[in-house]
Amino acid sequence: MAFILYLVLILVFTKVAGDLAVRLGQPAVLGKLIVGVILGPAVLGWIPSDSSFIHEMSEIGVLLLMFIAGLETDLEQLRRNWKSALAVAVGGIILPFIGGFAVAEVFGFSNSSALFMGVIFSATSVSISAQVLKDMNKLNSREGTTILGAAVVDDVLVVILLAVMMSLLGSGADVSLGLLIGKKVLFFAVIIVAGWLIVPRFIKIFAPLRVTEATISAALIICFAFAYFAEIMGMAGIIGSFAAGIAISQTSFKHTVEEKLEPIAYSIFVPVFFVSIGLNVSFDGVGQQIAFLIVLSLVAIVSKWIGGGLGARLTGFNNHSSIAIGAGMISRGEVALIIAATGLEAGLLEPEYFTSVIIMVILTTLVAPPLLKYLFREPAVIKEN
Repeated sequence: MAFILYLVLILVFTKVAGDLAVRLGQPAVLGKLIVGVILGPAVLGWIPSDSSFIHEMSEIGVLLLMFIAGLETDLEQLRRNWKSALAVAVGGIILPFIGGFAVAEVFGFSNSSALFMGVIFSATSVSISAQVLKDMNKLNSREGTTILGAAVVDDVLVVILLAVMMSLLGSGADVSLGLLIGKKVLFFAVIIVAGWLIVPRFIKIFAPLRVTEATISAALIICFAFAYFAEIMGMAGIIGSFAAGIAISQTSFKHTVEEKLEPIAYSIFVPVFFVSIGLNVSFDGVGQQIAFLIVLSLVAIVSKWIGGGLGARLTGFNNHSSIAIGAGMISRGEVALIIAATGLEAGLLEPEYFTSVIIMVILTTLVAPPLLKYLFREPAVIKEN
């Protein structure tokens, strides 16, 4: 029953830390992320980083978090900003890739490891940014929808980039780029058709069933089915759950699902996800790599910030909004953690640098919430040129 104790610790500490963060003028999510570092191996060691229970609960948590973000996304606003989202994603890949490669070269990495570091830098996970934007009622702002749209594009491009690198560097010679791209195209074709034709009919058929909470069960079936389909098609599951949220947001069940799902998500699953990120931090062996860690983290933050911001600026956003959008792309989150683990297994990331890379990923995730809080403060940055 150790997992029950873990759950008690997570729920108590995340709620208290979240409240404290808000009282100090910071987003609640920042306090929850820090709790993961404190409870994990880095400080107190009360919760192990390799708990399968925590991992699986956190997977559900991030899927629900992005599902809710999809529910609350203004699809029309997303359509209007697709060019900006594409530009932000591309800018947020090119500059970080160059930055990651350059840092690795300076510190004596091999060419293959340096290229792989560029891929890690290119990743983006806006699940944390989405939570901050939601808390500040900016999820449906022009900036908010651009950040969410850019994250979807970024995920597709980084997965393709990762496959190309693995193939070129000899760790995945059997990868077919045509097949890979074909699966991405098929994924979007299927979820668009399913979201338009199947989701509304499925939920209308399921909702009247004479069982408890049939509507919310139907929504969760759609959420998890879309996420699973995304995973088997080589995409991040959060893209599938985000798409499921958008699909249901176009039905008359949107508000019912939103009202009943949020208590489920935020009372237990989402706090576990926030804590799970901090659990990955360990300071073992970092003392000899302080300079590397500082440079790595600074370049990771600045390159993504500038790259995403430039993409926004070139597509019509004013300076302030561009800076805010760039900040929303900084967090590498669970996407970069997965890529780093993949590189370690493939021999493209040296084991002695793995901890420093993980800490860099966590630092980018910790930096994003206060930056967004500051940049999206009132008066709101919703001015368009």
